[in-house]
Amino acid sequence: MSGAAVVAKNATHPDEKRLADAVRQISAVRSRGLRRSLLVSAGLLAAAVVVFGVSLSVGDMVMPIGKVVETLFGGGDGGSRFVVLELRLPRALLAILVGTGFGLSGAVFQTVLRNPLASPDLIGISAGASSVAVTAALLFQVSGLALSASALAGSLAAGTAIYLLAWRQGVAGQRLVLIGIGVGMGLSSIVWYVMARSDVTDAQEAFRWLAGSLNGRSWNQVWPLLIALGLLVPLTVLAAHALRPLQLGDDAAAGLGAKVERGRLALLLCATALAGVATAAAGPVGFVAFVAAPIARRLVPGRGAALPQAALTGALLVLVADFAAQHALPSVQLPVGVVTSIIGAPYLLLLLARANRVGSGG
Repeated sequence: MSGAAVVAKNATHPDEKRLADAVRQISAVRSRGLRRSLLVSAGLLAAAVVVFGVSLSVGDMVMPIGKVVETLFGGGDGGSRFVVLELRLPRALLAILVGTGFGLSGAVFQTVLRNPLASPDLIGISAGASSVAVTAALLFQVSGLALSASALAGSLAAGTAIYLLAWRQGVAGQRLVLIGIGVGMGLSSIVWYVMARSDVTDAQEAFRWLAGSLNGRSWNQVWPLLIALGLLVPLTVLAAHALRPLQLGDDAAAGLGAKVERGRLALLLCATALAGVATAAAGPVGFVAFVAAPIARRLVPGRGAALPQAALTGALLVLVADFAAQHALPSVQLPVGVVTSIIGAPYLLLLLARANRVGSGG
């Protein structure tokens, strides 16, 4: 028997009955919210599975879904195994992993800082990864895992610098966002300076990476990102216990006994690392972290940060964008970041326009 039912059964006084009704209503609202959360998560997961299957099936050689499934489970001929297992499967898996990393990172940033502009690609985190990775690749010919490690190091260094510059007896979201935008612009200038001093062919390759691309990606990028997310996602889930009190504001959170600055720092560190490893694998895929969390929160209103839904939304968004990037134009494979920017840029303009209408946009 539920707690609400026990209270209702034992209620005899009018005040007790009103209390029982209130408990029943709260319990019903929570149950509806949980059901909606589960349904939305299941819907997003199902949509991602469908797009994943279509991505493995459609291409220069169209394969029936049945043959794709057979190949995934060890069947099929040599040609189908090469196409599915070596060309299409790593790319589709990488799209899911990159979208998950960016979506979860954006949701944490926006929730902790209570600012819809607090996204790693807008506040300098992705720019930090890009500047170090491009410098390492063009000036020191770094490649492979070392290049991925340099991108992760760049994101962590940029996040640390932004946090320290924003510190004033604590960190305010608005101040950190403004400082992050400034730091990001400075780091972007480093990227373009290094590219201008480099060989044209190398600079073109770096430019393709900066656009955010899954073209030519293989298992060499999938496994490091999978291992990194296998470590970072559980750490983010553990750190997310501090999200509820932080959403109430610093004073209220401190009054509830929460260690405000420690919890905020742990969450920001996890979010920075998530953005860093995703950038290392596919480049700074624009606007995924920015739009995934707001979409998820609209799908499950009243569920706080909606971290699982944000991660699933990010994965679905990158999967769909990469499918469009491959097949929207004949004989041309666009970087996935071009498609996500087409989606995200209008949303950013809409957000800024709404902020100006209510007088908060300056």
